[in-house]
Amino acid sequence: MNLQFFNPLRWKKSFLVILLTTFVVAWFTFIDTYSLKTRWDLYSQKEELKERTEDLNDRSEELKVKIERLNEDPALLEKIAREEYGMRRSGETVYKVKREK
Repeated sequence: MNLQFFNPLRWKKSFLVILLTTFVVAWFTFIDTYSLKTRWDLYSQKEELKERTEDLNDRSEELKVKIERLNEDPALLEKIAREEYGMRRSGETVYKVKREK
């Protein structure tokens, strides 16, 4: 049996370079802490968080506009208090009507 195959000192330099290059590429692509896969996952997560931040900023602006409208229009404030929270003025009687669907 030829044992030269199992001895790395007898291998050709080009084969050793290819083997080492393959190992380094595999290491930095999949195994390393800052591997390409990890970087890609973090980039995707960053993009999702940016979109979520933009959505939340838009929602915040809408709520600020709604607050301004409520501060400026007492009739709107009264309407919301009556419809959503069932509030009433003193001396009034509230009748709830169920709608059939």
